[in-house]
Amino acid sequence: MDAAEPLPSVEARLREAAPHRLVATARRVLAERVGAGEVTLLLADYGLSVLRPVSHLPDTGTPVSAHDGPQGRAFRDQSPVIEVLRSPAGHAVHLPVTVRGDRLGVLTVRLPAEAAVPDIVLQLGDFATALGHEVATAGRDTDLFLLARRTRRLTLAAEMQWQLLPGRGCARDEFTVGAHLEPAYAIGGDNFDWSAGADRLVLTVTDGMGHGIEASLLTSLTVAALRNARRAGVSLADQASLADQAVYSEYGGTKYASTLLLEFDLATGTVHAVDAGSPQLFCQREGRTEQVELEAQLPLGMFEESVYDEQTFQAEPGDRLIVVSTGVHATRSASGVVFGEQVLRQVLSATRDAAAHETARAVVAGLIEHHGSSELASDAAVVCLDWKGRPR
Repeated sequence: MDAAEPLPSVEARLREAAPHRLVATARRVLAERVGAGEVTLLLADYGLSVLRPVSHLPDTGTPVSAHDGPQGRAFRDQSPVIEVLRSPAGHAVHLPVTVRGDRLGVLTVRLPAEAAVPDIVLQLGDFATALGHEVATAGRDTDLFLLARRTRRLTLAAEMQWQLLPGRGCARDEFTVGAHLEPAYAIGGDNFDWSAGADRLVLTVTDGMGHGIEASLLTSLTVAALRNARRAGVSLADQASLADQAVYSEYGGTKYASTLLLEFDLATGTVHAVDAGSPQLFCQREGRTEQVELEAQLPLGMFEESVYDEQTFQAEPGDRLIVVSTGVHATRSASGVVFGEQVLRQVLSATRDAAAHETARAVVAGLIEHHGSSELASDAAVVCLDWKGRPR
């Protein structure tokens, strides 16, 4: 981009744009600054299978793979990809659009050949990040970007669950988180949540009992109760106890939510844990994959005034922690074989060098292959956390 208009000025123009005019404003800015002939924003669909162009319905562009091709490589590898074009002549620069570790999609900018130089590509990367922040904010005021993510209609339960999530990824100096849910368009009771502050990260994975709307309502109550307790500043065990009371008060023990609560000390790597149900935790360290054995305690809401205890273990720099819900470790194939620990270990070993978000997606892809159908019988949640730790 031309030095005549530095990035802060460009960001100001994006902020001033009406939410539904963000892409049009991006086209205008990039045409003026770098001579862009075409600018397309593609967002990842809920199933992370395709990237769909943002357009106003009923107009829709052709989706492309989120894993292959130049746009898919930019999204998968989180780095710019330059494609040489023959007709019209020039270059297409594909840039990941990511907000604080949450992968949203790809920005494709068609440039004259002489403009596709490293300095311009770096500036376009900054522009794509700025655009991503505005897209995340604009989602409060328009459905345009949510609609672009859909290859088909969500069930009502899935609509509720996706609105409840914090995102699908988060990155800090100390850690990187990537997560995935399936069946993406019909998810009911599975959920993941996190919150990071100056000193700690709290991460939870919840599996609400049942299916559809009933499971979604139960999980929504559970997650809201956990957030309310967390924001009150109480301990992890007390967060579980207060959420347990809220769920029991509403359902009287007829329904419950299985939850794993983890709190990471960002300075030391000490992890406090409460295992209130069925999500399982695995750790990859120095080439080995081991299940982290925690004391099994009662799911939230099963009995009145349950008391929860915390356990601790140590995360070391280089560790990869993976949390899987019941729908992952207990899913059976058509022949009745449980996905289980052995197959999960194989998938995790094969993806050890992949990024956290790709590992989460690969586990779900392996689960679907094992199940033999793209429509899983149960909800499946996978959270992958790469722990880097804070330099001492």
